[in-house]
Amino acid sequence: MGWNSWNKFHCDIDERLIRETADAMVASGMRDAGYVYLNIDDCWEAPARDASGNLAVDSVRFPGGMKALADYVHAKGLKLGIYSSAGTLTCQKRPASLDHEAADARTFAAWGIDYLKYDNCNNENRPAVQRYAAMGDAIRASGRPMVYSLCEWGQNRPWEWGRAAGAQLWRTTGDISDRWSSVMRLLDRQVGLERYSGPNAWNDPDMLEVGNGRMTDDEYVAHFSLWALLNAPLIAGNDLRAMSDVTKRILMNREVIAVDQDWGGTQGFKLRDDGQQEVWMKPMSDGGRAVVLLNRDTAAVSIAVTTAELGLGGGRHVARDLWAAREAEVRGTVRATVPGHGAAMYLVRR
Repeated sequence: MGWNSWNKFHCDIDERLIRETADAMVASGMRDAGYVYLNIDDCWEAPARDASGNLAVDSVRFPGGMKALADYVHAKGLKLGIYSSAGTLTCQKRPASLDHEAADARTFAAWGIDYLKYDNCNNENRPAVQRYAAMGDAIRASGRPMVYSLCEWGQNRPWEWGRAAGAQLWRTTGDISDRWSSVMRLLDRQVGLERYSGPNAWNDPDMLEVGNGRMTDDEYVAHFSLWALLNAPLIAGNDLRAMSDVTKRILMNREVIAVDQDWGGTQGFKLRDDGQQEVWMKPMSDGGRAVVLLNRDTAAVSIAVTTAELGLGGGRHVARDLWAAREAEVRGTVRATVPGHGAAMYLVRR
């Protein structure tokens, strides 16, 4: 869980933004809710490597250097992430790490980096497995533990080889955008991938768009609910310095976050597809079921799922509405009126 600069800021980043975001992660309560990785995406790099052939920081954007910035972030109880690409250049045409894996991993370690997002641009059509495994080996040899995030866009089925390449998470798709259609398109790409997910090996449907302003509150609730059900890495992508109360309530819903962080044997999956309405379910470690009732249509509709469908059998159960923070006894069926482009989320237990 954490934050990444790309969705909101793209290349408009600098040292001040990162420091202010670190401050905001603490002051807003995001850190205490579990968001601890502060990840700098593309455009932090100088236009060329230094005289020794090492990656260098853009001294205009980051005049204090990356080590001092990492120290600042660490002092806040946070961890610092950085970005490169398994190619000759990053997506924004800055120096990248292909054929420089060992040196760059040592540089990241010396700076105190805790997380590497490793993109797929300008890769010279070399085999993906080899390119990503080389950086995985380099990170291990650097002597500093780092979360290794493969951003291979799902082109070569990284869920089948990402763990062996040293990664803890791998993108399953291309980039997300702040549109309902994008969220639904990426969601559809997760179907059937649940068997590849597990502790320290996560399918990544891309970062969150909650709070960026082009979707409705109901759409953001659905987006966050579904990503949590999928055990997705919850990487916020909005401006944490200027969050609305609604955005805070969505991103810091502790009960929904707890679903994301619980490992009950499999990530969430699509249980039923009725066309414009769907039921998604995740087994929980305590034997309960997390359920998302998804409405892709534009009008509100009633959606129901039986406890038998959830694998809980008949009789009495308690269904807790994770967005309304209330629970009720149910007998055989969980039902909700779900807004258009929205979702309801429940935790169902005996």
